[in-house]
Formats: sequence, C-alpha cells, structure tokens
Amino acid sequence: MPGTIRNLALAAMAALSIAAARADALDKPIPAAVIDAPKATAPASETAVLAGGCFWGMQGVFEHVKGVTKVVAGYSGGSKATAVYEMVGTELTGHAESVQVTFDPRVISFGEILRIYFSVAHDPTELNRQGPDSGSSYRSEIFFASPMQQKIAGAYVAQLTAAHVFAAPIVTKIEKLNGFYAAEGYHQDFLNKNSDYPYIVYNDLPKIAALKRVWPALYRDKPVLLANAGPY
Repeated sequence: MPGTIRNLALAAMAALSIAAARADALDKPIPAAVIDAPKATAPASETAVLAGGCFWGMQGVFEHVKGVTKVVAGYSGGSKATAVYEMVGTELTGHAESVQVTFDPRVISFGEILRIYFSVAHDPTELNRQGPDSGSSYRSEIFFASPMQQKIAGAYVAQLTAAHVFAAPIVTKIEKLNGFYAAEGYHQDFLNKNSDYPYIVYNDLPKIAALKRVWPALYRDKPVLLANAGPY
C-alpha cells in the first residue's frame, strides 16, 4: 500500500518465499459447507463483511466471483471516527482491513462465499498477519450480519477443523458486524488499476489465478468493479 507505513521493496522480496510456501498448503479445493442457506428461498441480495489481510487482494478476488454484484474495501471492528487508513495502520483502532461483499444468494450462497474465502482469498491459519503484512488490522475475521450467517460461519469453521483441512489451527474470528466503513477512494479497485504494482504482482494476482484454477465454475473473467457498481 502507498505511504510510509509499508516498505514495498522488502514486502515484495518476503512475499516471494511466503507465496511459494503457501502454494503447497493452500489454494486447493476444500469441502463445501454442510450447513448453508438454501438458494431457492433466498432474497435477491445479501452482504458479507470479511477480513483477511490487505483489502486490495480481498476486493480483487471477490470482484471475479460469479453472483457478486459489488465489493467495497474498508474497515470493520472499530469506530467510524478511527476508520482512516493512517489511523488503522497504528494497530490501535480495533479495525481490520475488510471487504463488504454484496452478492445474489440465489446464485452464490454465503457458504460458497466462505469456501472461496477460506481456500484462495487468504490463509485462515495465520494469526494477525497475511503474507508480509503483520498486525491485528490484517487478522482473519468474519463479521456476521445475521444469526444465519453466524450459524453458517461457526459450523463451517468447526467442519473444516474436524476434517483437518489445514495443517495448522484455523484462527478466524467470528464476531457480530457493528459497522463497516468504506476506505478512501484511492484504495477502491486498487488491484485492477495497479496490476503491475509489485505488492499486487507478488501477493494478490496469484489469488485470482488460484480462484480461476480451483473454482472455475465460480470464476468470471471480467470483474465487477466498484467504479461500475454504483454508489457505496
């Protein structure tokens, strides 16, 4: 990300080795959620708020998912007053870099959104970090917006844990959504606008490639960019 907080040169170098190690353990199919919301009786639209490291990559991945209609990069877990990039970077606000994913649950269920989230969007076994980024603002967390989302998320974590899908314990937090605040404009669609940026090349483009390879039925080549999805 831009600014003085991150040394991109060091991050890119570190990410090369991290990405190579991660590719062996993750970016592969995982079981579907046994407990999920039925599509036949689903409403026309639903939102999910997920944290899993830098929101550039999270936004970029979910913009390529069929059934997703809008993805906003932002902050969740803290107050509106501290939902500012420079403040969140101090790791004192309680916020996590997050994405608000709006989707058609008649096309893709919340459980399927989580399947992508756990398998290719981030590493759910890393505590307060993702790749070269460390701190609680890069934590793995699901902010549920309804009792049904809470039920599905909790059951899915238990299911994946019981099946020993990951070599290390899942550290994803599941907490009630108390507010989501859109990030500054220059963060929105950052991956699409800066596909040759070193941080994006090493950390985020491989996630989109993994989405296409692992979940081809859920992948769409043309992303639904926030710039074309209306106000947020």
